[in-house]
Amino acid sequence: MGESYQLNVELQPSEVIMRIKEGMTQRSELLYEELNDLGNGRMIGTLIYERFYFRSRNQAALVIIVDNLRGTASNVRLIPAGASQGLVLKMDWGAGQSFASTVEEILEDYVVK
Repeated sequence: MGESYQLNVELQPSEVIMRIKEGMTQRSELLYEELNDLGNGRMIGTLIYERFYFRSRNQAALVIIVDNLRGTASNVRLIPAGASQGLVLKMDWGAGQSFASTVEEILEDYVVK
């Protein structure tokens, strides 16, 4: 299993998704988006982005899952994928971490410590 990142933020999932979309407009292509209202203030949403990295000469994807199923704060999971060049050697030269850190920067003012 690949590397993933997780953070909790003081925003509702709909606000998290809105802020990520606003912050990623010039950086990456949004491939997929959904937000499901489960009732009683609970929500779960997914965003999938793609970005081309010149350094590794490859496309990278970032799956973002946001929910508030465990309380008032939203849990944000960042799963980078597809940034390696070969079938055998799975090295992304930091592209996955870089892609995930973009979202962490967008949400940094709302992170629950």
